[in-house]
Amino acid sequence: MPEPDLPWTEKYRPKSLDEVIGQKAIVERLQSFVKKGNFPNMIFAGTAGVGKTTCAMAMARDLYKDDLAGAFKELNASDSRGIDVVRGEVKEFAKTISLAKVPIKIIFLDEADSLTSDAQHALRRTMENFSSETRFILSANYASKIIDPIQSRCVVFRFKSLTEEDIRKDIDRIVKAEGLDIDEKAVDALIYVSDGDLRKLTNTLQSCALHGRKITEAHVYDIASRARPKEIVAMLKSAVEGDFLGARKELDNLILRHGMSAEDILTQCYKEVQGMNVDEKTKLRIVCDIGEQNFRIVEGANERIQLEAMLAHIALLAKEK
Repeated sequence: MPEPDLPWTEKYRPKSLDEVIGQKAIVERLQSFVKKGNFPNMIFAGTAGVGKTTCAMAMARDLYKDDLAGAFKELNASDSRGIDVVRGEVKEFAKTISLAKVPIKIIFLDEADSLTSDAQHALRRTMENFSSETRFILSANYASKIIDPIQSRCVVFRFKSLTEEDIRKDIDRIVKAEGLDIDEKAVDALIYVSDGDLRKLTNTLQSCALHGRKITEAHVYDIASRARPKEIVAMLKSAVEGDFLGARKELDNLILRHGMSAEDILTQCYKEVQGMNVDEKTKLRIVCDIGEQNFRIVEGANERIQLEAMLAHIALLAKEK
């Protein structure tokens, strides 16, 4: 059992492929690789928190057992994006002899889509030169950002978003291990704020537990700095009904009470508008406005002005109707 002062993301990270939650088809393929003791270069593609790093580390532990340190190297490509990391740390480790019983070493490059084009081309040459003794696992949020010559040399595993059932299993596992008291509404809130990201889920749950063993829905939303779905819907509903001042009052509540950023508000608006009881044309206009304001904010526009402009435009359309 890991030390109790570890972050829960590490404390409850699966140590073996048998313990991995979700991604059943991928786990089965990786387990077959472990049994054979041989496998190709791989790309793990998918959104954050769905198990890419966990699967890579669990596979390495199953493969190398106690010899992990001498045969497995993990690097985060977003920390060192340039060609130097490939010519340096990656190449040096690739040249060494494996100290494990399994003669093949693994280099795991997390966030490999952050590597520059030059670094990726250097990596391709390294993969070719040391193919007999070293395998690469590249983790990427966007596999399309990895150059075609590398993709053609790898088997691509696309990690799917975790189901609600998978997330509930993970919550139940941690709650039982920590002896927490959590009600069903709090569980639903954790599922909502995590957006399928187990890392975010675990961090939120740990933060809630610091305030006490009893975890409520209010704790979850406050810790995650997220609004309840009904608060987002109330803001959009006021705007759709042409009540701009009412919508702006709800916006003030989201910003001042929950401390939400503009991007968080827009993300939740996008999520909640799908289920609103309004006509399809209105939904389409709102989604277009959300996309437009999100782009402007990412480009550096004033967040408050853009959010109010979105609400004003929705309210204006309602009045014109």
